[in-house]
Amino acid sequence: MSYPEHSAGRLMQREVVVAPTDWTVGQAIDFLRGADHLPDQFYHVILVDPRMKPQGYVTLGRVLSSARDARLKDISEESFRTVQATEEEADVAYIFNQYHLISCPVVDEAGRLVGVITIDDAMNVLDEEHEEDMLRLAGVGDETSLSDGPLETAKSRLPWLVVNLATASLSAMVISAFEGTIAALVALAALMPIVASTGGIAGTQSLAVSVRALATRDLTRANARRVILRELMVAC
Repeated sequence: MSYPEHSAGRLMQREVVVAPTDWTVGQAIDFLRGADHLPDQFYHVILVDPRMKPQGYVTLGRVLSSARDARLKDISEESFRTVQATEEEADVAYIFNQYHLISCPVVDEAGRLVGVITIDDAMNVLDEEHEEDMLRLAGVGDETSLSDGPLETAKSRLPWLVVNLATASLSAMVISAFEGTIAALVALAALMPIVASTGGIAGTQSLAVSVRALATRDLTRANARRVILRELMVAC
């Protein structure tokens, strides 16, 4: 609880299984079998140096399938990486999804091991992030709940409704400027809802693509201009 809210430190579990980097598979197995207490769920044996700084990790499958005299550091995983305890949990979940991790050691400012985050915790964060993105896409806020009262619901949705009212009023002003033309060509009146509907669908599609790109980190400052121009051309 001493770590910031929504940080890796709040998400991690303190119980970890560690072993020195110079241990063999046989020593690790003997240690695990003789331990009085082990975490209820763990996927890796984390290799640490004398200063408790993580140097790698080995999956339990590798430990069980390797010869007893094999060194742990020789069968360590290439996917090894660590995260800072103060790092945002959303960034941690992104790392799990991007690099297909099943667990990840958490270190403090000095690089010492303080805990571990497992795949189930990271997936819970990803689910929450996905839900927030969907709510933001609909313009209803990321803290909306079915238990909220009418005032709270209206307050969260009002800004987007005001923006929509302003844009709708602007469209009405443009249409009124061509009132004479519309009266002369009645077919234009039938085409107006079609154009408005098509524009709304194109805008929703562009918004969905952009929100997803933001969530997956595919949309960055480097390509934002190109993406915006492409979506404008598609909408037109």
